[in-house]
Amino acid sequence: MKLSKLFTKTVREAPADEPSKNAQLLIRGGFVFKNSAGIYSFLPLGWRVLGKIANIIREEINAIGGQEIFMPALVEKKYMEPTGRWNLDVGFFAKGLNEKESNYVLGWSHEEVLTAIASKFINSYKDLPFSAYQIQTKFRHEPRAKSGLLRGREFMMKDLYSFHASEEDLDVYYEEAKNAYLKIFERCGLRAVYTLAAGGVFTDKFTHEFQVVSDVGEDTIYICDKCGYAENKEITKLKDGDKCPKCDGKVSDKKSIEVGNIFDQGTKYSEALGLEFTDEAGNKNPVIMGAYGIGLGRVMGTAVEIHNDEKGIVWPENIAPYKVHLVSLEQNEEADKIYDDLEKSGVEVLYDDRDDKTAGEKFADADLIGCPVRIVVSKKTLEKNSVELKKRNEKEAKLVPLGEIKNYLTA
Repeated sequence: MKLSKLFTKTVREAPADEPSKNAQLLIRGGFVFKNSAGIYSFLPLGWRVLGKIANIIREEINAIGGQEIFMPALVEKKYMEPTGRWNLDVGFFAKGLNEKESNYVLGWSHEEVLTAIASKFINSYKDLPFSAYQIQTKFRHEPRAKSGLLRGREFMMKDLYSFHASEEDLDVYYEEAKNAYLKIFERCGLRAVYTLAAGGVFTDKFTHEFQVVSDVGEDTIYICDKCGYAENKEITKLKDGDKCPKCDGKVSDKKSIEVGNIFDQGTKYSEALGLEFTDEAGNKNPVIMGAYGIGLGRVMGTAVEIHNDEKGIVWPENIAPYKVHLVSLEQNEEADKIYDDLEKSGVEVLYDDRDDKTAGEKFADADLIGCPVRIVVSKKTLEKNSVELKKRNEKEAKLVPLGEIKNYLTA
């Protein structure tokens, strides 16, 4: 992508109404546009990042048997009423202009919808287990929409649901999902802490969250410095300095950001909506369910909160919008040739070919946008038959011969 063709522009000053670092940098870098409190548009650079997070999620969830589907954003009352979740103030209700009462809510969770779908296909224990997921926009009436992408009213979410004949089978899948989640967050450049938590409006059982330690986090977790066992402040009896109940390590309290969660939902939804299976003895039983959520925008925002410096974003390579930020300081054919060669070889390149920007402005934009590698082409480097290559997370640049650029990028 040539920067001269990108319709968005970087912004020098951070927006006054956005105190969070992730919102400031993502807006300044041209990744997102703030439409309203808790509502953002993802611009070309931001959409590329979100797409890469989605692909990582797909790969890991597909690997544990998840089947991707897509459910409606409009959820009819008949699905939510049996579970007692119709009148919760978490939803945005939808109705026609001339209708007196709403018969739909904008989907804030989809347990009921998928349970109803599954009831048409599950009859026998032979139909179990299975799991299905979607990546879709969710809508929640969040009274405290703040912290940029970390707490929104409209956001992209991966929600996975699993269906089982026994608690033992759910336990096996629960562990598989846990491990898949840890891989997802690691690939996104985040170290997630598996944390015991409450169930909220989703289940009456204890659940687990995946928390990333950060000083800007809204949550507080109590984590063992030896074995890593952690509990959310909402449910814990632990205190800072206590001995860990799992080992002899010391517990300390940390601020953190929740990036995902998994739930054992038991038979809450299957009993309410009549989802049953016939076991080997011919008896009917309610299906046991689990649910597993990841907020894609929250992962993106958390990555920015964790990976930044005074100059801008420092993207983890797997989710960076482009691997290389190519900067041409003077318009020359060699920079164009490098761009074409890298593109043809499969390297993702953001090419600053603009002729109305100074070298300082181009360097500042490269640091702000935060691609993993910056390559500078100038008369000075070309005199040495080289380019200047600098990794975003390193201070020093080095000269690389023109014929060896690809080798450095793939090393």
